[in-house]
Amino acid sequence: MTKQFGLLFVGTFFICQFVLMMQFLWRYVDELIGKGLSLDIMAQFLWYMSLMLLPQALPLAILLSSLIVFGNLGESSELTAIKAAGISLMQAFRPLIVIVLIISGISYYFQDVIGPKSNLSFYQLLVSMKQKSPELEIPEGIFYDGIPGSNIYVQKKDLNTGMLYGIMIYRQTGSYEDQAIILADSGMMQSTEEKKHLLLNLYSGEWFENMRSQDLANSANIPYRRETFASKRIVLDFDGGFNLADMNDVAGDARAKSLNKILHDLDSIKEFNDSVGLAYYQDATRFTFRASSLNKQDSIKLVKEIAADNTPYDSVYERKKPGMRQAAVKSAMANIQSAMSDMEMKMEYAKYLHRNYRSHQLEAIKKFTVALSCVIFFFIGAPLGAIIRKGGLGVPVIISVLVFIVYYIFDNTGYRMAREGQWTVPFGMLISTVALSPIAAFFTYKANKDSVVFNIDLYKSLLMRLLGLREKRHIYRKEVIIDEPKYNEDADMLAKISQDIEAYSENHKLLRWPNPVKVFFHAGDDQEIEHINEELEEVIEDLGYSRDRLILSELNNYPIIAVRAHTRPFRKKWMNVISGLLLPLGIFLYVRMIRFRLRLYKDLRIIRQTSERIIPQAQELANR
Repeated sequence: MTKQFGLLFVGTFFICQFVLMMQFLWRYVDELIGKGLSLDIMAQFLWYMSLMLLPQALPLAILLSSLIVFGNLGESSELTAIKAAGISLMQAFRPLIVIVLIISGISYYFQDVIGPKSNLSFYQLLVSMKQKSPELEIPEGIFYDGIPGSNIYVQKKDLNTGMLYGIMIYRQTGSYEDQAIILADSGMMQSTEEKKHLLLNLYSGEWFENMRSQDLANSANIPYRRETFASKRIVLDFDGGFNLADMNDVAGDARAKSLNKILHDLDSIKEFNDSVGLAYYQDATRFTFRASSLNKQDSIKLVKEIAADNTPYDSVYERKKPGMRQAAVKSAMANIQSAMSDMEMKMEYAKYLHRNYRSHQLEAIKKFTVALSCVIFFFIGAPLGAIIRKGGLGVPVIISVLVFIVYYIFDNTGYRMAREGQWTVPFGMLISTVALSPIAAFFTYKANKDSVVFNIDLYKSLLMRLLGLREKRHIYRKEVIIDEPKYNEDADMLAKISQDIEAYSENHKLLRWPNPVKVFFHAGDDQEIEHINEELEEVIEDLGYSRDRLILSELNNYPIIAVRAHTRPFRKKWMNVISGLLLPLGIFLYVRMIRFRLRLYKDLRIIRQTSERIIPQAQELANR
């Protein structure tokens, strides 16, 4: 079992790793395509990506491999043999639990030691790839703006020789006045050896350029120059090389830190955030009186006048001259707008600081939750495999995907809500663990008790009983018959059952609606119909060994009787009382019971008619 689990774990791990890498790669494919990246750069990108996603692939691989292992054991009846030998399911789990705990420890070590370095290198490489200039590929018939400060239009290209025809270049070096338009019949473009510039050789063209200068800044007329050339060489700035971004741009990310580094930085971040909050509070509570449009004497006079007799501001405002009123309003509006802009800037900065602090807390908890998910996924996958008993890649893959989707939704939602401050950090990071732990415990308990919680036939039978769907008999001729049926006794018993049915139909008016009070609030079963059904099943069981085709065919016409559904909804009294008090449910169950009474009435009539056809044939066979 351990060997089989190990081989499946390795195989499923690489499959899960590949799927996660492809899903992650699609997020950045639009930004990286067309950059002309070399194979070694792409190899580094994929390598760091695989290291970064490895902790996420481990729990999914454990889930899938444990499902397949115990599904195969159950399907081949090996699990039954293990239990028959006196080995419980938990004892069979023990070696794999040790392996899963080791994998969980490796996951934590990887996240704490290797993960931060791989995250740092990955995001440094990703930023560098995003900043790289795109591969120069000028299309035909449209303006290309991939070269800084220039727009190039090419009417036609010759892919064999590399010549460009019908060239139009629009260059803007400074302001809109400093513009140049270059027209050329043909040309050729090539990159310099250091890949920092482009050399453009133009043939048979004209150059139009404005000559705006600072000396002529006040002139209404803008001079320009026109140049006709047979050939001309132009140098364009274009950095086509690959340069690594500064490490400091991504070093402060919480994902690039170990647990000790995060715990060390949390105190510094909290102290810095508190100091910024205190400074903002002091700025908000500090009163500054601004009177930019008033002179000093008027400001002092206005303050003394207000403080002397508590004169309302409106009265003071009305006594001022119209010019001073307008100046005061403008000054107040300017102060308000300045204060609002300042508050918005401080608010955004405060959000960034608190988000950075929560991100460090989230990453610290995530190192434990991801490692713990390996254990949780094992206790979901192994019991499920033992219960379902389906091996291969069909059912296990479907169940694994469903379980992982549920986990991903909880985990991703909790992470985002906690990062934005809408949930507390522990609640957001532990919600996936808290949600899946009871499920794992439930599946483990049911598998250890040999529960039929995932028995499809059981749920099918319950659904048919709830909806009142009929089950049909399937009686076939036995290949080996040891004892012949007792035809005389069976015929007499069928005759007696017909008499009992006739008496039952007279005493119980099945076509009448039952009393709802008796249905929901009084206990009791229909003993008579249960006795009739038991006798009928005994006769059917005995006649099932007959060689006569007519009798076997008629036996399949006997209906399967529901002996309790026509008297009350449930066997327990308290369930009947609750269902009767809940009107929507009670009405549904009452109508369902009426339907079963009508069905029982028809079934009893069919039983009598079928018995009338079987009794003569049974008597004839008995006399032979």
